[in-house]
Amino acid sequence: MASRHRSTGFTEAQLSIIDELGVLPFPEQEGRPGTGGGWGGPGYHVAVLRQSQDFWDDRSDEIVEAAEKELEADLDALVAVLTARWGAPTTVDLWPYLGFDHPDPEFTAPEPLGFLCNVAGRMQVWRPPSSGRWLALAIGQADRELPFELLAAMGEASSLPG
Repeated sequence: MASRHRSTGFTEAQLSIIDELGVLPFPEQEGRPGTGGGWGGPGYHVAVLRQSQDFWDDRSDEIVEAAEKELEADLDALVAVLTARWGAPTTVDLWPYLGFDHPDPEFTAPEPLGFLCNVAGRMQVWRPPSSGRWLALAIGQADRELPFELLAAMGEASSLPG
């Protein structure tokens, strides 16, 4: 029962961050606002909703798997709430945004897709009605020794085809 209350508290705090991203103006230049674990730029915001421990000292399968499952539980709880609000999300494969198969060798994915494709394989995406934005949730990890992160990204609707 304690873990259920803990997860509910995390979900409420994470939803508060997501709701703030939905109304926060996009910054005119790349940067990190004064508070919190987020950043943004023209047409996007990214926030770390939660992160696991790092794995510098112990990268055993049990430790890594437990950390990942904890974030997946938070992701599942958020997906359930957001699905009730806006309908089922679309799963977006981030591999194409790496640009390996792009005909233009100078291709660079627009942010926040450029960041997300380097830390996660896929994301769950909603297009909140009348917002002109999309919201994505993903679990990412920048390197094997670094923490897993539950990420929320908000972008201009035009930056994500479909």
